[in-house]
Amino acid sequence: MENETNHIIPYRTYLYVLAGLIVATLTSVAVTQISLGTLTVAIALFIAALKSSFVLRIFMHLKYENRMFSAAVIAVTMLIAVVIIITLLDYLFR
Repeated sequence: MENETNHIIPYRTYLYVLAGLIVATLTSVAVTQISLGTLTVAIALFIAALKSSFVLRIFMHLKYENRMFSAAVIAVTMLIAVVIIITLLDYLFR
């Protein structure tokens, strides 16, 4: 615990991330209203992944953690992506 460093994120950064999350949510809602077929689900999932990366990096301070912890989070995220892709393949080819 001795070698912990404090990092201070300015409120301006939080406001930018909040604005980005709101814009991404509104974009996600707008995309689901347009009939793009199977592309709609892929776009909505991409926007959700983008929003989760904002939350992980800024609000959960993953940006300041050591590389091993970041690698573990990326590995788990990739595992979840593989499960989602397998589910989408099942959905598309029924």
